[in-house]
Amino acid sequence: MKNKNIKICMVMIIASLLASSGCKKYLDQVPDDRITIESVFQKKGPTEQYLANVYSYVDDVSNVWENTPWEGNSDEVDITWSKYSNYSLNIGNLGASNALFDRWGYYYKGIRSATYFINHIDGNAEILALNGQQLINQYKAEARFLRAYFYFLLMRQYGPVVIMPETEIPVDVESSEMQFPRNSYDECVNYVSSELDKAAAVLPAVPSSNGQLSNNEFGRATAGIALAVKSRLQLYAASPEFNGNADFANFKNKDGKVLINQTYDVQKWKKAADAAKAVIDLGRYNLYKASNGDPLQSYMGIFTEQWNSEQIFSRKTNDLPAYDTNSMPRQAGGWNGVGVTQEQVDAYFMNDGKTINESPIYSETGFTTQNNVKVYNMYINREPRFYASVTYNNAIFQGGNMPAAAPISFLFLGGSGKNGHATDFTKTGYLVRKNVNPATNNGSGGNGARATRTLPLFRLGEIYLNYAEALNEYSPGNADVLKYVNMIRERAGIPQYGSANLAAPVSQADVRARIWQERRIELAFESHRWFDIRRWKIAAQVMGDMHGMDVNKNDDTFYKRVVASQHLFRFPASYFFPISQYEMDRSKLVVQNPGW
Repeated sequence: MKNKNIKICMVMIIASLLASSGCKKYLDQVPDDRITIESVFQKKGPTEQYLANVYSYVDDVSNVWENTPWEGNSDEVDITWSKYSNYSLNIGNLGASNALFDRWGYYYKGIRSATYFINHIDGNAEILALNGQQLINQYKAEARFLRAYFYFLLMRQYGPVVIMPETEIPVDVESSEMQFPRNSYDECVNYVSSELDKAAAVLPAVPSSNGQLSNNEFGRATAGIALAVKSRLQLYAASPEFNGNADFANFKNKDGKVLINQTYDVQKWKKAADAAKAVIDLGRYNLYKASNGDPLQSYMGIFTEQWNSEQIFSRKTNDLPAYDTNSMPRQAGGWNGVGVTQEQVDAYFMNDGKTINESPIYSETGFTTQNNVKVYNMYINREPRFYASVTYNNAIFQGGNMPAAAPISFLFLGGSGKNGHATDFTKTGYLVRKNVNPATNNGSGGNGARATRTLPLFRLGEIYLNYAEALNEYSPGNADVLKYVNMIRERAGIPQYGSANLAAPVSQADVRARIWQERRIELAFESHRWFDIRRWKIAAQVMGDMHGMDVNKNDDTFYKRVVASQHLFRFPASYFFPISQYEMDRSKLVVQNPGW
């Protein structure tokens, strides 16, 4: 791949710098783009702007209705609008010539930019004069982390990818010298893991400026962030999708090289457990808990409390206010569009810590009066995370343009029901409440208020569950497995396994099932489920018909499971996204993903 695009990008960056005051003398001495780029890497400000541009390739996953499919193409959420690509994806309307959510070229641009930065910042005269080599080394480590992270994002969407050379390819080389085949998945994992280790060895322990903790630097790479990405990377690599998966025995390069290994290796689970434990052992992160200890507020505060102790890697700039508006009920001025599936509702535990199939207090008959409102018994006595995550019929809501708390109605003629708008209604009879900030009031009838906050991409709760899952596969019966699951449950306000109120699971398979369900609940709507059901190889069983309540009814017959939409899963195509035909035409040695 050529670095011509990088030079073009740099010309654009420099052009923006010319418009700023104080840069006139610098601008007057630029003869061509090559010298301009070389000049950039001799000055601190332009170099830092270049690095900021590399950071911009970190995905903003808050736009779940239009830009990312990880919720709407799983079994946890249904996006109500057919005009967005989630709908096309769910009905199977995609392919190489219609590559929805195409990020292949995008991530490789980020990789090229990071590589160029690493190879050109050394000897930066202005940084050396002001800060010395230490800051240059830190900036290189940040770029190294970002490059590794972009490879990881490619791998989770496309499987095995092409690991590019770490030196720029000359602009004038023959096209034949720019052709590379895909590396095996294991080769990709080993390379990215090694790069993350190298970055972590240099990166600061905390977001810092000149070695001091700085609130202005939150969001920049740290050692903990690099190790957290490694934890997820190694967990995926150890999972059935990539660890001895015979379903992909014929997934090969043109020279016959097998791209996903065919031999199960339990040691991969050990690597995953060790990677997660390395993050835990840093001692820098803690499960967030509200000062009053309330489980509901504790779970909600993970996302609303800025830069709290649980957040490891968060995106400072994001579109979360739009997420608020799209997820809020129409009665609050929202667009009623991010609907929780009945499958996800059924996954939540009861407040006795048991599943709905196990608990004697679960009921799907009758109603209970709460706050002078009739509430279906399906929603009574559920665990706190349910109430923090799901808006159901007659749930109390306050926010948006609703100054006072009031029940939300998804009945056909209700204030947020199907009859009230041609398109803005939830097809499942539920809405996402988790990470929806009620202070946003930017929808219909609102005052334009937007509740800005950070978007957590990695947090300690995930790392605990990564560790428990990997350890159960490598060392079943290890006391740490339930210890870390129970720490999540304790914060959630439900009984812990092995307590007087709840027996501990015994077999490895039972513990596995409990961990999987804990992940589904704890990490819901955080871009995990899509990847989890594929790496566990259960997507074909859980995808298909998605259910909800009957939003066409205006009485108690509303409370009946009906098919709300279909989220198709086609084997083997739905495991990985297709590489676009444009990229395939340019890359003569790259083979297409299976099924496309």
